[in-house]
Amino acid sequence: MSFWDRYGRLRNPYRLYRDAGNAKIAGVCAGIADYFGIDPMAVRLGAVVGLVFFFVPTMVAYLVAAAFLPAKPPALYASPEEEAFWRGVATAPDRTVQALHAKFAALGERLARMETAVTSQDFELHRKFRDLGR
Repeated sequence: MSFWDRYGRLRNPYRLYRDAGNAKIAGVCAGIADYFGIDPMAVRLGAVVGLVFFFVPTMVAYLVAAAFLPAKPPALYASPEEEAFWRGVATAPDRTVQALHAKFAALGERLARMETAVTSQDFELHRKFRDLGR
């Protein structure tokens, strides 16, 4: 499955799907629970309560969702880390951007230390001593 759309833009795979793998009827409640990261039984209980008090709207919403939501692809994410990243992007984008900023800042500091070590006179001296031993 490609994460790029036909225009060359990165497509977010984290979206609402019907989860047929954990389905009781059509997978709508399981898909909603997976999307929000909650227990499917809580969503199913909410659907039952909705059916008791608001039968027609709840039934229509469930049938429309079952008809129009795509089924969850079997290999949606390449790894658990990728899934956690996309969940973070969807649920807390500001934290994801801050985490990426911190990661790049740490990499920048590491690169600066490496540049300092490589451009120092001691590095050249150590390299010449090492070459003498060969």
